[in-house]
Amino acid sequence: MKTISMVSGCFNEEGNLQEYYDRITAVFKKFPQYDYEIIMADKCSTDNSRAVIREIAAKDRRFKAIFNANNFGHIRSPHNALLQTTGDAVVILCSDLQEPPEMIEVFLHKWEEGYRVVCGVKPKSKENPLMFLVRRFYYRLLATCSEIHQIQNFSGFGLYDRKVIDALKKYHEPYPYFRGLISEIGFNRVEVPFIQAARKHGETKNNFITLYDMAMTGFVNHTKLPLRLAAFMGFVVAGLSMIAALVYFIYKLLYWNQFNVGLAPLVIGVFFFSSVQLIFIGIIGEYIGAIWTQVKNKPLVIEEERINF
Repeated sequence: MKTISMVSGCFNEEGNLQEYYDRITAVFKKFPQYDYEIIMADKCSTDNSRAVIREIAAKDRRFKAIFNANNFGHIRSPHNALLQTTGDAVVILCSDLQEPPEMIEVFLHKWEEGYRVVCGVKPKSKENPLMFLVRRFYYRLLATCSEIHQIQNFSGFGLYDRKVIDALKKYHEPYPYFRGLISEIGFNRVEVPFIQAARKHGETKNNFITLYDMAMTGFVNHTKLPLRLAAFMGFVVAGLSMIAALVYFIYKLLYWNQFNVGLAPLVIGVFFFSSVQLIFIGIIGEYIGAIWTQVKNKPLVIEEERINF
């Protein structure tokens, strides 16, 4: 009997956990030919989430839990849980139920058809319309800049064959950009559209800082274009400055007594060039930060406790 592993992260999701479990088990009742395990990685929740997880795990040994010693973030914690799976295929979904567990049925059928990667993509969403547009813009921008083909409107929700998980283990990434790794690894894949549901309980844990962090991680890991753009902009701005200086010089020679440059062009120029420098120093800093993270080679998480492993 083949086993399907379910992986989710959790941080203050006490209102969603029981429904999450019930909906997943309802799906697998339709697939008696498969065994399954559910791995919940708790990122040091401060509400009643751990008590709910313990209660479910006490009733069902297929429900496993990893309690982290601290909140190691939305990238490292789920990836650590992913590497602990033992199933023939792995399904990743969020415990906030915005990614419908009922899609697992579709994923399994596609896997049975021979696809090793089944990606859930969201062309539509019931989340904040402005945020959805920002996300779509980012996906398109990254796809344009990336050195490999990136999957559009893809957040990691999907099914992955054991061969894909084994390939992921060869990437010793202390801060992985999962959706980019899936695009890079390859294998035959299919994209399955779904509509992202609105959150029922609790509040989203994503904010500007976490979203910016994930966005920059994607850029740093999968494109060198910003670095090359910095050099390109340097040449362009230097050329424009030389042309402007030459024009001013000729104009001054022709109208020596009437032409008065003033301080405005100087002030504007200083602020413009300073802004360009700060932008690209920041971009270089992002790449240096990524190198620093790799060199430190920290573990993904520190675990406090495991249940049902």
